[in-house]
Amino acid sequence: MKTYTIALVPGDGIGKDVTEAAWQVLQTAAKRGGFALEGTSFPWSCVYYLETGTMMPPDGIETLRKFEAILLGAVGWPAEVPDSVSLHGLLLPIRKTFTQYANIRPHRLLPGVQGPLRSEGFDILCIRENTEGEYSGAGGRVHSGTADEVAIETAIFTRTGVERILRFGFEQARGRRKKLASVTKSNAQKHSMVFWDEVTREVAKDYPDVEVSPYHIDAIAARMVLAPESLDVVVASNLFGDILTDIGAAIQGGLGYAASANINPDRSAPSMFEPVHGSAPDIAHLGIANPIAAIWSGAMMLDHLGEGEAAAEVMSAIESVTARGIGTVAGNDNTETITRAVVAALS
Repeated sequence: MKTYTIALVPGDGIGKDVTEAAWQVLQTAAKRGGFALEGTSFPWSCVYYLETGTMMPPDGIETLRKFEAILLGAVGWPAEVPDSVSLHGLLLPIRKTFTQYANIRPHRLLPGVQGPLRSEGFDILCIRENTEGEYSGAGGRVHSGTADEVAIETAIFTRTGVERILRFGFEQARGRRKKLASVTKSNAQKHSMVFWDEVTREVAKDYPDVEVSPYHIDAIAARMVLAPESLDVVVASNLFGDILTDIGAAIQGGLGYAASANINPDRSAPSMFEPVHGSAPDIAHLGIANPIAAIWSGAMMLDHLGEGEAAAEVMSAIESVTARGIGTVAGNDNTETITRAVVAALS
């Protein structure tokens, strides 16, 4: 029997609840599929930071490197630990060190889920560059605390980074509806975004079967609201991708359905899978968090591990549950109820 080693990082707040829920579903899927998932849990979180002064131990990255995948819950507790600390102390080091340069976020309405636009028929795959760009962390502050204080944040765009995320997006488009939207703001950012546009045109020559449409960030944000069905694969920089995927989550019914994968395409290091809803301190420990985004992320993990049939079964179970109104915005179901329903649909 094939066994996959999975690092579990539940994190903070509702991250613990949804990770537990996803793990129950994934274990059921593994049993049905004839393989095993061996999970090891790590307490790295804002609570861990308050106890130790770090978001993870010095050997945390090397510890994670031994696993085949990472399942993350949610990280953040801004009342106690600034988001800049939690993000740069855990998530960003994992993404960068493991070269998880492709952040994948699917956006579509599940059966029974009512989106705010009351629109059906859209299926958008957002591909966000995940290791450089506007979140590179380059810059600094001088003359701090004075009237002359200066803060500089430098966006880093490399040919390697831009080309590889575009090629990843083109490959995804080839397996879908052969349409790719490349997102920039080249009318205002005349260096980095013009560069991105140039690389897009160069790479597109290798994919003559894919229709390429360049968009400015503001124009495609409006299109995602007004005509989401017109989009297929969307490729964007770290910051622009972050913004667009929140719009995507909104039109698909909310963050409770927002799944994601941080992929290392050459598999030289583990990839990480996580819902993108955050730790939700206001509802933490109430047992009412929607675990569907975490379960969906788990399905993406199974697919990445090569268990495509099991991944499809998990997605089918999710869809059968939401089609009955369970786990929908109007359903008012708690975490346990939704989890039990998905497990039952798999059994």
